[in-house]
Amino acid sequence: MIMIFLFGRYNEQGLDVLTYLGWCVWGLSVVFGFLPILILKRRGGVKKGKSYVHTEKLVDTGLYSIIRHPQYTAGILLSAALVLISQNLLVLILGALMILLLYIDIILADRHDVEKFGEEYRDYMKRVPRTNFILGIIRVLFNKIPGGRNRRKG
Repeated sequence: MIMIFLFGRYNEQGLDVLTYLGWCVWGLSVVFGFLPILILKRRGGVKKGKSYVHTEKLVDTGLYSIIRHPQYTAGILLSAALVLISQNLLVLILGALMILLLYIDIILADRHDVEKFGEEYRDYMKRVPRTNFILGIIRVLFNKIPGGRNRRKG
């Protein structure tokens, strides 16, 4: 949104379908951005008075059974939404740069989480995609089908 207000560009190419798609992607980014706050506070073993980011327990249920990094994914989706809504070359360049930087940060976050949670996180990485929520949904649905592969034990 900031890029659109900053550069005063909105649907510059007049492709309404892309604009509507952009707003849908933006809505999805809001869900991925705010839902983890509730989930991690409730299930992450966060000590009273601490921020939701200070988890002491690996959360791999709910949204975290679909993707490992929903808030980073929200940032990626928001960047893509701004590009679709604005349809402006400068916003496209800035959005692509932002997506690249967020993805690099995701890789660093995975390294940190391996150090923090060890083998449990390595197993989680094998089961749950980094940011590909469509693949994550398919895996979750497939694992609920009797006889589905990669069913989680226990």
